[in-house]
Amino acid sequence: MKTNIEYLVREPKIKKEKNPLLLLLHGYGSNEEDLFSFAGELPEDYFVVSARAPYDLQPYGHTWYAITFDADQNKFSDDNQAIESRDLIANFIDQLVSELPIDPENVTLIGFSQGTILSYSVALSYPEKIKRVVALSGYLNEGILASGYESKDLSHLKMYISHGTQDQVIPVEWARKAPETLKRLGIDVVFKEYPMGHGVSPQNFHDLKNWLENN
Repeated sequence: MKTNIEYLVREPKIKKEKNPLLLLLHGYGSNEEDLFSFAGELPEDYFVVSARAPYDLQPYGHTWYAITFDADQNKFSDDNQAIESRDLIANFIDQLVSELPIDPENVTLIGFSQGTILSYSVALSYPEKIKRVVALSGYLNEGILASGYESKDLSHLKMYISHGTQDQVIPVEWARKAPETLKRLGIDVVFKEYPMGHGVSPQNFHDLKNWLENN
């Protein structure tokens, strides 16, 4: 099934019969060029694909699902849209595997913020499609996971999670809940905190790259 996702591709510099895939999922209000800016720094044997979220924001940018605020500035996520995007990403992975010489057993999601929330959801709902997750500055929203996900085989999954201790967009306390839940599911988890806000520091990037190369 062909999706309508727009995306950028960096071909692997080291070509194999089937190469691993790194799929980049950006945050709220951003686009496919954001995370793709560090594609050149990622391991050379990967296809690096950066996807654009399906919903347009005004005046610019894109989102995987709507976030609304009430009069008291309480924030609400549209979980139905998030579930649609979860399934769209799963179909998009199938599309990439059919169109490019990608190893379907070696797919890694790298998400930032809202892209991380979706990465968790795709990996736990469709674990047969995913090998690793790099979860940057996000949290685990159990409301957008497929029903019965706990009974799926999650034992092969590996996750690198990082968060800034000064993050004012997504509190670090939210991020800290994910490793506990994931370890209970038998998933191999590395969790790191950095003295930064809502972003990726050079040390954070260095550490996640090392993790990718060794996992």
